[in-house]
Amino acid sequence: MIMKRNYAPASERLTALIAREKKMPGVLLEARKNLGSPPRIYTEIAIEQIDGNIRFFKNDLPAAFTEVSDKALLDAFRKSNDDVIGALGDYKTYLQKTLLAKSTGSFAYGDEVYRLALAAYEMIDMSPADLLSTAEADRRKNEAAFQATARQIDANKSADQVLAAMQADHPPADKLLQATQDMLDSIRQFIVDHHIITIPPSDPAKVKETPPFMRSTTSASMDTPGPFERAKLDAYYNMTLPDPRWSAAERADFMRQWYYAAIANTSVHEVYPGHYTQFLYAKDFPSEVRKVYGAASNAEGWAHYAEQMMLDEGFHAGEPKYRLAQLQDALLRDVRFIVGIKMHVQGMDVEEATKLFETAGHQPHPVAVSEAKRGTADALYGYYTMGKLMILKLREDYKAKKGSGYSLRGFHDAFIRIGPLPLPLIRRAMLGDVGQLF
Repeated sequence: MIMKRNYAPASERLTALIAREKKMPGVLLEARKNLGSPPRIYTEIAIEQIDGNIRFFKNDLPAAFTEVSDKALLDAFRKSNDDVIGALGDYKTYLQKTLLAKSTGSFAYGDEVYRLALAAYEMIDMSPADLLSTAEADRRKNEAAFQATARQIDANKSADQVLAAMQADHPPADKLLQATQDMLDSIRQFIVDHHIITIPPSDPAKVKETPPFMRSTTSASMDTPGPFERAKLDAYYNMTLPDPRWSAAERADFMRQWYYAAIANTSVHEVYPGHYTQFLYAKDFPSEVRKVYGAASNAEGWAHYAEQMMLDEGFHAGEPKYRLAQLQDALLRDVRFIVGIKMHVQGMDVEEATKLFETAGHQPHPVAVSEAKRGTADALYGYYTMGKLMILKLREDYKAKKGSGYSLRGFHDAFIRIGPLPLPLIRRAMLGDVGQLF
């Protein structure tokens, strides 16, 4: 936040950063005292990532404050930054030479802890086995639709071959930001014309290149002001471009992720009517708690629900490429749901999870590896699909309750105005009782 948002002059933000950097070497020393026998995969991930962390402090952090001219301040920054870089180097040696050999713990929650976490974070009281049945049923449904949609596009190719051909249809790197901005305008107009949701008066989100210091960790993201910000209200939709230092082949391969249908699906998720639209309602949430805290199944479930809902309502009707892109993302989220349960409750290992992301999630190997590793620490990352399915069930029940008074925009407005509460509480607010979640 200190780096990426101009909430104060650069010199003031750098002063705040230096104060934090001075504490970092001590924090790393305390980490050594606290770490006993972590899961080996966690230590391996830390070792994989620490060189990137060091590069961040060496390169990206100084690049974010080039406009600062105060020599004394810059000297203080160089000192604190060098101290952090040195401490990280020492910590890397500790990870490799000491902690790795002691890393014999298990990452798996187990059935009881999984249920406790589900209740604490999402207020859901269900067995992992029942949730797994829900996840696998949704994956089967989406896989059948994925195959059928691919046949509509080209019956002579496999679904993965069709998808690979689609990925060649993308804007040039230097036109990606403008192509995305144009697409946002058309998405917003579709929402208005088709009465999808009320979009509060606001400046449009601005499409920007992802800052260099974020490039290695995100493909696309929304950067919105904090919930209590009143002055700097600009919101940015960050899109990651290929690193100009890469070879032409590497840049071309990177751009395959930004085929036109994927840009549309990601933009619906991140901006309209996804996360940015949620943010626009946040200032009117009825309590400060709701402005700060929320359930992941609500926020990510809403954005994931929006991907499917927009196509169901006619967005890019008659263009099955857009449905195929949406279904690939849905299958990825389905496999997260399945893997989160199987790794933490049923003994699935990282290699088995990786294979499932490749075969059932239709993901390339590097993405599959990354997704499987994420699941070791994020047992509930099925909240995308979990939330989407609960919102679809809520919509069905709300429609039955409202009868002739139901409208899609009315449902969406009512849902999003409540705030990012766990879905059982949303059901109680909109229906009068929790009832059946799925």
